[in-house]
Amino acid sequence: MSSGFIEKHGLWSDQQAKSADHVRKRLDSDGIRMVRMVWADSHGHARAKLISLPVFLTSLTEGYAINVATFTLDSSGGRVFRSFVRGGGMGLDEMTGSPNLTIVPDPTTYRTLPWAPGIGWVLCNEYFTDAAPFHFSSRQLLHKQVARLAEKNLDLIVGLEVEWYLRGIDDDYGEHNTGIPGQRGHAIDTVPVEPGYSYHSETNMDLIQPLLSELADIYEQLQLPLRSIENEYGPGQLECTFAAQPAAITADNYILFRTATRQVCRRHGYFATFMSKPAFEGYYTSGWHLHQSLADSKTGKNLCMPDTGKDHLSALGNAHLAGLLTHAAPATVFSTPTVNGYHRFKPNSLAPDRVAWSHDHRGAMLRVLGGVGDPATRIENRIGEPAANPYLFIASQIAAGLDGIDQEAKPWPADDEPYEAERPLLPTTLPDALSELGKSALFREQFGDIYIDYYLALKNAEYDRYAAYVKDNAADDAGNGISQWEQNEYFDFF
Repeated sequence: MSSGFIEKHGLWSDQQAKSADHVRKRLDSDGIRMVRMVWADSHGHARAKLISLPVFLTSLTEGYAINVATFTLDSSGGRVFRSFVRGGGMGLDEMTGSPNLTIVPDPTTYRTLPWAPGIGWVLCNEYFTDAAPFHFSSRQLLHKQVARLAEKNLDLIVGLEVEWYLRGIDDDYGEHNTGIPGQRGHAIDTVPVEPGYSYHSETNMDLIQPLLSELADIYEQLQLPLRSIENEYGPGQLECTFAAQPAAITADNYILFRTATRQVCRRHGYFATFMSKPAFEGYYTSGWHLHQSLADSKTGKNLCMPDTGKDHLSALGNAHLAGLLTHAAPATVFSTPTVNGYHRFKPNSLAPDRVAWSHDHRGAMLRVLGGVGDPATRIENRIGEPAANPYLFIASQIAAGLDGIDQEAKPWPADDEPYEAERPLLPTTLPDALSELGKSALFREQFGDIYIDYYLALKNAEYDRYAAYVKDNAADDAGNGISQWEQNEYFDFF
């Protein structure tokens, strides 16, 4: 009997093969009728095909065919590349004509969806039909960086701290919400769910407790290691924190977390958005703070924790920190990939405006926590927006940190006044961030010229549409200093 596509090309580890056997055995007992085969596009947006159970079982041997098209679309669903000319508008023969890819399920990510009875869910890796890794797979890009860490017997341990907005649905979708490819329709109408502006208010939180309890139950069933759900500043602004796990697992969990949150809220008559600054007057921006530490991949020991001395980090941790500082500007677009996210970078705003670090200071881009004897010693990067692609955000941290380690770099002294420090300012617009990325030798080396040039084209097309809209609609403020274009583009997509 001939081997299938997955076995023939060695696309699974032993652990994945064992997990596949476990998945096969539980499908009947779980009452699964169909499975969502999910992959993340370059925006970190979950794409999926819903396939029948027999076809899913076949995919565990042969993979499943999809169109490459989702990787050619910007955040509006508009096609950026000329797919039907030779080279697919990218100068790559293998991209000519919008060809098929083969997606291969990763059975270690399989879940049953508690809110969708009879439906399974699994993340996939993307390959060309000859089993060559797909150029634009951000998940595999992260896995390559994780493998570089493993060569040094290291792993990046990542904890999530994510803010998002919960709104009530005022009116369901209508024709004015649909739009066309390249132009989003009008954002759905929503209303506040609580008064807001009472940080950590128990009373305000109680107004939405039934939904929060439902979400907590869902996260537990999905094996997402929830630590807390917190009431933030803005009306309906919430923060979810999750226990630290290895980088690749955390990135997968982030995709599942956003998926579950948005879909469960929608089924209960609410609307969840991970857009950083929605167009509601006075609303605060939402951020994604990424907590990271280096661990011994065999023992799990936190290698950022110093053994002695006054330093807050070990020599290894300091080198990782130095790498994050050195490459902060070109990495910014991976942590803040939308036009909207750059509204966060203001002084005295609980978000950074420059490349600074300090110990336990929330005004710094990099906040170091812990020290001698603290096994939770870590670096918190406060630069991210919740709409970021988790694979790219986390991969950028590994690439930057490893460069610092390889160079045996040392960070400059801690910035006691981060907003006053004479340090390089962060990019203030998406084009500025893209320009920094384009000049980065490190990211071109680690992510590849093909990926970087593709990503620059994808995101520049997004910004060009925004710039054209603002030029023609200069006075069109949807509220809170946010253009109607931003509200339409990101409020529902993320």
